Amino acid sequence: MQARISLITLGVADLERAVSFYRDGLGWATEGIVGTEFEHGAVAFFELQGGLRLGLFGRANLLRDAGLPAEPPSGSPAFSLAHNLGSRAAVDRVMAQAATAGARIVKPAQQTFWGGHAGCFQDPDGHLWEVAWNPAWEIAE
Repeated sequence: MQARISLITLGVADLERAVSFYRDGLGWATEGIVGTEFEHGAVAFFELQGGLRLGLFGRANLLRDAGLPAEPPSGSPAFSLAHNLGSRAAVDRVMAQAATAGARIVKPAQQTFWGGHAGCFQDPDGHLWEVAWNPAWEIAE
């Protein structure tokens, strides 16, 4: 099996609210909610770089699809998603955009111990995002 991730799917409490956050708030392109013709099938996809996609799926539907029992959401995320950019200024712009879109800023953008610049926010469903500039990584914007 190749080490590859092609889709990251987040289970969300309110699909329309989540789509609005990513599409309208962060400016990410999407065809909107699709799959509504299927019971428990409504989902939205966002095209990311390199063929990677972000999926938003109702939390209950995600658990159902995986064959897991519905559980109340935990208070703290078990993972984070990262959005790496090419400059400190770009990090500051994205953090401001996320805040305007309704994100909860959990760590304002700041100098990191490793020489970069990063901040963290949570989307409306509590998913943790890091927005970072790493001087050792060349990122085209």
